[in-house]
Amino acid sequence: MSRKAPDSEKWIRIEKNPRQIAREKQKARELKHSSWWKNEIRKGICHYCGRKFDPKHLTMDHIVPLSRGGFSNRNNVVPCCKECNNRKKHLTPAEIALQKLKNGQKS
Repeated sequence: MSRKAPDSEKWIRIEKNPRQIAREKQKARELKHSSWWKNEIRKGICHYCGRKFDPKHLTMDHIVPLSRGGFSNRNNVVPCCKECNNRKKHLTPAEIALQKLKNGQKS
């Protein structure tokens, strides 16, 4: 029995490499201890909604998710509130923009 591909997989297919994802997760754990990340999180601002939070309530989000080929580096991780992180899930920035257009929302 084959599964139906979700809409997000109909136009691009990224082969998931479990070893690569494990390496990137380890890099993310290391990045969390860097002074750069500590400064980012100390600001207390969610990258997506712009609201202010106590830094302990922010998570590290990969803009391009690891499962979609993203990397754990300064250009691809941002502080994010849990609500936005849950809403974003595994979507890429392009998919989020397309969803907003589809739903008639402004960015």
